[in-house]
Amino acid sequence: MSEHPRAGGELPWLDGSGPESNLVVSTRVRLARNLAETPFWGRNTALHREGVLRSVMGAAEGTTGLAGASLVRVDTLSRTERLWFHERHLISRDLAGLDAVGRVRSAAAFLAAGAGPSVMLNEEDHLRLQAFRSGFALSAAHADVALVEAELGARLSFAFHPEFGYLTSCPTNVGTGLRASVLIHLPALVMTREVGKVLRGLGQVGLTHRGLSGEGSGLLGNLFQLSNQTTLGKSESELLDHLARLVQQVMEYEERARTVLRRDAPTALDDQVWRAWGLLRHARALGFEEAVSLLSAVRLGVGMGILPAMEMATLNRLLVLAQPAHVAQAVGTGLEDETLPAHRATLVRRQLEGKEEGG
Repeated sequence: MSEHPRAGGELPWLDGSGPESNLVVSTRVRLARNLAETPFWGRNTALHREGVLRSVMGAAEGTTGLAGASLVRVDTLSRTERLWFHERHLISRDLAGLDAVGRVRSAAAFLAAGAGPSVMLNEEDHLRLQAFRSGFALSAAHADVALVEAELGARLSFAFHPEFGYLTSCPTNVGTGLRASVLIHLPALVMTREVGKVLRGLGQVGLTHRGLSGEGSGLLGNLFQLSNQTTLGKSESELLDHLARLVQQVMEYEERARTVLRRDAPTALDDQVWRAWGLLRHARALGFEEAVSLLSAVRLGVGMGILPAMEMATLNRLLVLAQPAHVAQAVGTGLEDETLPAHRATLVRRQLEGKEEGG
């Protein structure tokens, strides 16, 4: 597969080095912006979108936050390539054209600068700036993306209303345009059947949840993306503080649920963890959903001291490397290849044995 050297590479936001990384896999902060005097999505033309690309590329030159950034034209990529970048969370399902129709809008693109912040271009908004950090690191991720926003904002005129704030295609993003999220692992709350109550409570205080792959994705591996619902009426710092407090509470609930499992069902817990470890180490064919479910149990076992300590980075990376396009790219085959489950099982075994570097 053809991959721009600056558009992929390592995934430092999965290296397990961040705060609370036993529970929080990663943090993302995204800012939505649109260019003033340019029609928004739904009313703009291919010519307008090409103009957005030129304007943003020109503004990005010489910036610190996007130093060395390269433009990747999503509208020139194959479906497998688009899926590969989506699996790395560099582009959304919408920008990648991964719906049933599979249509990619003209001038769909993204800017990426190695492991730093990236910018989706001509998605629902003209610009979607985003930054990832390992673990529970809202302030650091926000600082990364705020630098890019400030540098681009000094060179571009963003659509802004003195009363409503930054204007966006969807009213739910008007105001700050900020969407912050944490990818958190909550297996004990799922196993004790408390997660529904917790998620309903979060919804009542302005948070929403999605699955591993973001909007439109279902629950996989007991992983939840928790994020703010509203962007209007509060400052960016207020939104981040609110999310941070609630995520801290959720982590406390998860730790309590783990204590309950250890006290009330130690044999069943140990059996589930060790069975998952055995399957991952010895299975000869694995579906993606099965692999993520087993990785969840192993991650729980490591976090609770049931399994020997291991690098969280390995378990985190497999959440990406075991996905269909990554497996297909690794072995040089297609998404429809019936041998993908066998290749996935081999990849997982080698990663857990430390015999293969992912990327």
